[in-house]
Amino acid sequence: MADIPHSHAKPLLKRIDNAWLALILLLLGLALFDRAQFFPTLSFAFGALGDTAPFIAFAVLAIGYLKATGAENILAKAFVGRESRMIIFAAMLGGLAPFCSCEVIPFIAALLAAGTPLSAVMAFWLASPLMDPAMFSVTAGQLGFDFAIAKTLAAVGLGAFGGFATMAFAKTVVFADPLREKPQVGGCCGTQAPFSAKPVWTFWIDATRRQVFKETTLENALFLFKWLALAYVIEALMIHYIPAEWIATFLGGDGMVPILLGALVGAPAYLNGFAAVPLVDALLQQGMANGAAMSFMLAGGVSCIPAAIAVWALVKPRIFVAYLGFALVGSFVAGLIWQAVA
Repeated sequence: MADIPHSHAKPLLKRIDNAWLALILLLLGLALFDRAQFFPTLSFAFGALGDTAPFIAFAVLAIGYLKATGAENILAKAFVGRESRMIIFAAMLGGLAPFCSCEVIPFIAALLAAGTPLSAVMAFWLASPLMDPAMFSVTAGQLGFDFAIAKTLAAVGLGAFGGFATMAFAKTVVFADPLREKPQVGGCCGTQAPFSAKPVWTFWIDATRRQVFKETTLENALFLFKWLALAYVIEALMIHYIPAEWIATFLGGDGMVPILLGALVGAPAYLNGFAAVPLVDALLQQGMANGAAMSFMLAGGVSCIPAAIAVWALVKPRIFVAYLGFALVGSFVAGLIWQAVA
């Protein structure tokens, strides 16, 4: 999403990105109050960034390619045919394309305006924020391919669960007349007919698409660097300052309570999907249960602000509550399954 330029008359703090500001304040505080831990923290963060650099490079290049070619346009094909088919394909394809929030809103608005069932839209909504090529790459690099694959399957399962549940209760008062108002096609990205064009796989032959690739790659490289740098600094501080016994007490063990707590804590505490990966890694090192880690990442990903705004902007509050409810229930069940097989 393009940032709106700020006036130079505004205070400096108003113009600094929140992630950079948080990183600077954390390091300044560390230098002032625990200087001995400053350089070990920097060393940990840079080492972690170096270890995940190949995954970050793959992620940003994959996003750039998908954007430049228009490969995400094939998603629209998931929303045709029988309703059950739409739900399954929407859940499967929801996490394949890297969306910004301003693209999700006009895309979904166009689908709803065209009469696409809310069940298929719900499946897409639930699966989309949980996994994409960049998220898979970073998750695999930090938490392992097993966790990344499990989260991908959980994202698809969560989307399908929400979609079929919405279809089953479509005629109830909860899901009747879901839209706030008749949606308008278009958005801040200039998407007038969302995902209607055909992909151009050899994007480099077109100057405009080459520029899209360049801008998207640089933008996402900066995005991933700032959030992962902040997350690795926080991870180092968590490992150093938070006793492992505390994490093991509240989020460890084999029962259902840690998994439920993981989902309940993840929903309001989630900052960013990429930043959550190193934080979960630190929590796992300190005794967090595997199932709690999975439920934390799933519930947090669905309820994070960018994903939630895309839902809140288009449907009535009762649909939004159902969306959050599906996320919590599905995250809890996925956590239980992952706890059993991890």
